[in-house]
Amino acid sequence: MTEEVRYHMLRPAQIVASRKACPVAYVPIGTIEWHGEHNPVGTDTLQAEGIANLCAERGGGLAFPPLYYGESRLEALMEANAADRDQIAAKMELSPENFAPEHFPFPATEQALNYHKLLLHVLAEVETLGFKVGVLVAGHYPLIDHARAACLQHNQGYRGRKGNTMLAWAFVDYLLVRDRYDCAGDHAGGWETSHIMALHPQTVDLSVLPPKGEKLIGAGGRLAPQDATAAFGCETLDAAIAVALREVRHRLDNPHLYRGHGNSLREGLWKGEKQ
Repeated sequence: MTEEVRYHMLRPAQIVASRKACPVAYVPIGTIEWHGEHNPVGTDTLQAEGIANLCAERGGGLAFPPLYYGESRLEALMEANAADRDQIAAKMELSPENFAPEHFPFPATEQALNYHKLLLHVLAEVETLGFKVGVLVAGHYPLIDHARAACLQHNQGYRGRKGNTMLAWAFVDYLLVRDRYDCAGDHAGGWETSHIMALHPQTVDLSVLPPKGEKLIGAGGRLAPQDATAAFGCETLDAAIAVALREVRHRLDNPHLYRGHGNSLREGLWKGEKQ
């Protein structure tokens, strides 16, 4: 049986023991968004949560509860911005106008700023809980930019905080392995669908897809979703997690290399070192 790594499922003494062994916290962030007719709408966050849990299981540390809410609902969202947004709304039996700006209390720019503040707050909370490295694991690809911005600001503020401050880093799976897979990263295509088949197979139904080659609603990528497999999902998740763990370990062992202007989000410094 795998040892429990979810922070919210542990008692205080268990948390302390795990944190002392490896003071790393993984915070999965995502959204609720259309991911084709064959995948659950939580696909992005489910991937981030699965990766965070697996990172903690394999490399030590703890995984925090996933963040499904708070990101902009007016930008980089299939229901709001996709060319086939009307078809998506129809499949959900909703009006496309449900995703128009007038339905939200804040404009797009303010939503983005609010999310940035939320991520900063989350990182500060994680730091107060005693962790030395805090990792935002982005499932919804557009959130990687917000996550990196929050990490930069968090890390640059360390001079004003007392004690040994936490280093923050953010990643999204496909960027870590795009040099190895020409199909890395998509939206509800074979890449993401394979991940969900590996993590939550009961939520995927490939039988609702049209024959391969026919137009898909709100889904696409270099690998067709009809070709998705749990085995490929496991392979690519394993590859991304291996890189992520090297990045995290290097930050834990060499925090000084990531301090100072321009150094916060450096990646690949571990390459060339012995495994």
